[in-house]
Amino acid sequence: MISADLSGKAVLVTGGISGIGRAAVELFGRCGARVAVNFLPGDGRAEAVLGGLTDAGLDVIAAPGNVAVPGDAERMVAVAIEDLGRLDYLINNAGTPASALPIDVKDLGRLDEEFWQTILSTNLLGPFRCARAAAPALIAAQGAIVNTASVAGLDQPGSSIAYGASKAGLINLTKNLARALAPSVRVNAVAPGLVASPWTADWPEDRRQRTLAKTVLGRLIQPEEIAETMLFLAAGAPMMTGQVLVVDGGRLV
Repeated sequence: MISADLSGKAVLVTGGISGIGRAAVELFGRCGARVAVNFLPGDGRAEAVLGGLTDAGLDVIAAPGNVAVPGDAERMVAVAIEDLGRLDYLINNAGTPASALPIDVKDLGRLDEEFWQTILSTNLLGPFRCARAAAPALIAAQGAIVNTASVAGLDQPGSSIAYGASKAGLINLTKNLARALAPSVRVNAVAPGLVASPWTADWPEDRRQRTLAKTVLGRLIQPEEIAETMLFLAAGAPMMTGQVLVVDGGRLV
């Protein structure tokens, strides 16, 4: 497990209650940062998760809000920055496949307007809303943004056509935000492959094995392994911006 001294630093992690987001909260917190943990209002897991993190000695605060909702995303970011007192790193991790199982590429009928709106509002517009709202604080801190993209945004099969399109858009957004916020703020993305998560836990075993057969390292990626890449891109890599790091166990190989 990599580490860094982030004493005095402040981080906002969207979608921070489970999976990659929670792993990021834990890692940044163990490195000494104060972390605002974003989650959907009404998420029944939040109180227990935040309590457990606090009991473990991490300095975390709640930042409820829905990044998919115009106005609420910006409000959440503003309140989080006020509560933190500053913002050094924004981890744009909140996202959704909007489907319990992958949707076949030929099944266009399931990709209705509501589905597309859910995907794009969360996975593409959400990160933009949060980045724009956080920009003044990040510029003041000479900070960084890390977006959670996906190999689905790099011409690999994803959970659906819409999901892949949203992540491809996020990769493009990453590059353009890097241009827009330079030289004060670095903006990069991590593109995970298949990560062990509640979404993959219920997959049929044959589907899981077919996917792993295409992965050189032959196993699911753990959320902590994505969090380590986020830490590197946020707190290290001072001359990296506009880049996408693939963490897929060799799937693209």
